[in-house]
Amino acid sequence: MNRVLAPQPDTDTREWWRGSVIYQIYPRSFADSNGDGVGDLAGVTAHLDHVASLGVDAVWLSPFFTSPMRDFGYDISDFCGVDPVFGTLADFDALIARAHQLGLRVLIDQVYSHSSDQHPWFQESRASRDNPKADWYVWADARPDGSPPNNWQSVFGGPAWTWDARRGQYYLHNFLREQPDLNFHNPAVQEAALGVARFWFERGVDGFRLDAINFTMHDPELRDNPPAPDTGAPRTRSFDFQQHIYNQSHTDIPRFLEKLRALADDFGGRFTVAEVGGPAPEPEMHLFTEGEIRLNSAYGFNFLYADRLTPALVQGAVAGWPHAPGIGWPSWAFENHDAPRAISRWIAPEHAAAFARLKMLLLLSLRGNAILYYGEELGLTQVEIGFEHLRDPEAITNWPLTLSRDGARTPMPWKADAPQLGFTQGRPWLPLGPDHAALAVDRQEADPESLLNLTRRLIALRHSSPALMTGSITIRQADEALLLFEREAGGQTLLCAFNLGDSALPAPAAVHGRRVVQAINGATPELLPPFAALIAE
Repeated sequence: MNRVLAPQPDTDTREWWRGSVIYQIYPRSFADSNGDGVGDLAGVTAHLDHVASLGVDAVWLSPFFTSPMRDFGYDISDFCGVDPVFGTLADFDALIARAHQLGLRVLIDQVYSHSSDQHPWFQESRASRDNPKADWYVWADARPDGSPPNNWQSVFGGPAWTWDARRGQYYLHNFLREQPDLNFHNPAVQEAALGVARFWFERGVDGFRLDAINFTMHDPELRDNPPAPDTGAPRTRSFDFQQHIYNQSHTDIPRFLEKLRALADDFGGRFTVAEVGGPAPEPEMHLFTEGEIRLNSAYGFNFLYADRLTPALVQGAVAGWPHAPGIGWPSWAFENHDAPRAISRWIAPEHAAAFARLKMLLLLSLRGNAILYYGEELGLTQVEIGFEHLRDPEAITNWPLTLSRDGARTPMPWKADAPQLGFTQGRPWLPLGPDHAALAVDRQEADPESLLNLTRRLIALRHSSPALMTGSITIRQADEALLLFEREAGGQTLLCAFNLGDSALPAPAAVHGRRVVQAINGATPELLPPFAALIAE
């Protein structure tokens, strides 16, 4: 499929990212070029034509950096290196060149809150209390009884402190013990991180997704976190028993983000988006994107951990990002590498095909950036992974009460009749989805009515519509099943009506007599069948 090339990233200073569609690739699972069963950068490059054919604006690559892989790339031992399992820096350069040739921008992860315990910085820091990097990580003395400095708990379960005999102190790790927290209160650490950012910008990277950015700084007084009220929700980790007030979200984080934004602006046209976790992330997301001197955008987990897609959920998410001066620009994701596939969370299997079309239209109709997870354009389902095949350290630790992230990280199905569905010539690192052959790219390419081809049409519609790209959004109705909102920009007004239920509904009176721009699952200006939706002008 032909694609109009975008302007060269180094010279284009327009806000190309506002309203963009971003395609997330988990490199281990996208395409394997050398038969070792693990996806790699060369495999990504070989399949960028598929990504470009969708019409998306950018690719976001999950970590491919040098790592012992205790957390599959989020434990980094060289922030400026490519792990051999993924290839080389030359492979990365080739990926950038091909993406730009196709008109695709390239975003990569930056993981600043922690490193691997194998990183040379940590190896030096742990050697003594008086070496040049002694305070590059968060170290603290034991309590008089030898217990950890406070009650902070790790996201992955258990105390967030590990004893180190070399220094006779504990070090902080908000995640695995192999992921010690960098001390971002130290200006030298901030400068080192900015040096990493500069390295990747100079290689042609067009932007960053900032992993777990609210964990970057902690309370220097190391005060205990208060207990969390019991809401009745299951608690599978010790982390769930606390309010996370002091181990994260320090008020100095935005000052570092201002330095990062200034660096990005120096390179022109670069984009920054933060991942912000937590049960109520909106205040932090607004803080991190406030004005024109901090990050461009942020996203939370409004949809990623929701067990149902409801009008109320959408209304609440939209309300968190009012169209007002000083408020940042949102990004939305229904699926990613940390959450179960939405099609399996939100709907029964017998309705999956219709619901996949509905949720794709909804995602591409919201105000903000839309992030598609690899395979979402195919309607991939969550894969059941047996304990013997688990790779996710959190799932292994908390088995069987934590749903494995591995089920959303399974190999991309390229060819329905090929060995390993065309992902690899070897044994794939995770099992293939038993129902994924029927959803393979080649099968859907041949079907004009497939979700893959619908996704292409919907992305094209979004790009041709000022209202959908950057317009305001006003929720007009959010009932038990009916969601109605208005998008408006540049003299264009669109009404978007969605039936999120399994029973037919009369179409809202507001759409009667309007010209239908897009309809799915049999929607008309008079009737919305189950899981039907339309956009009317």
